Amino acid sequence: MLPRAIKRLLHQATISDQSYRFMFKRAPADEVVAIDCETTGLKVRTDDIVAIAAIKIHGNRILTSECFEAVAHPDSDMRAEAIKIHRLRRSDVEQAPIVWRVIPGFLHFIGARPLVGYYVDFDIAMLNKYILPLVGIELPNKRIEVSRLYYDRKYSDAPPGAAIDLSFSAIQRDLKIPALTQHDAFNDALMTAMMFVELRDLKERGVRIARQRTSPVFNPTGA
Repeated sequence: MLPRAIKRLLHQATISDQSYRFMFKRAPADEVVAIDCETTGLKVRTDDIVAIAAIKIHGNRILTSECFEAVAHPDSDMRAEAIKIHRLRRSDVEQAPIVWRVIPGFLHFIGARPLVGYYVDFDIAMLNKYILPLVGIELPNKRIEVSRLYYDRKYSDAPPGAAIDLSFSAIQRDLKIPALTQHDAFNDALMTAMMFVELRDLKERGVRIARQRTSPVFNPTGA
């Protein structure tokens, strides 16, 4: 697999639609975008995006007034298992534009900003399925994974064999992030943005997240 920096240079040289060269410009200083996609399933090859949300973050400010939110009409079937998760029914997306019409607006919104997400590689893989045929390249944006930031603050010094929980709910609980309705693209992007801002602040202050001890601590007082 090519290193991402080399891949970025290759994409910059081979982009087929020159109107998207803005994707390689310098991103605004200290700005990132939290993203989330809701899909018909977890198979990139056969499943489709049904909702996309993106929220800009400037410094430690989450700019909810500067967001992108869209529902898309999928080509694949809306299976019952997925509907139970994201609660979007076939009737909810029937009149929505196909995802190919949604992608250009999303690309112009995110520009060259780094993309923040929870298991962001999956979201980007789903997006690239549409972006590659449209633009001729995959997303060149830097990726920031909140579960990695969380791991660094809580588990990077954990002893071998320590139990590690990188679930969304564990991060939410440790960081005291408000529990919004999950599997709604906007809510998930917003909670992810809050996680990112909090984790970056902890890193800047050199603060770690406490772990529960895995065994009782001997107390000679008997307390």
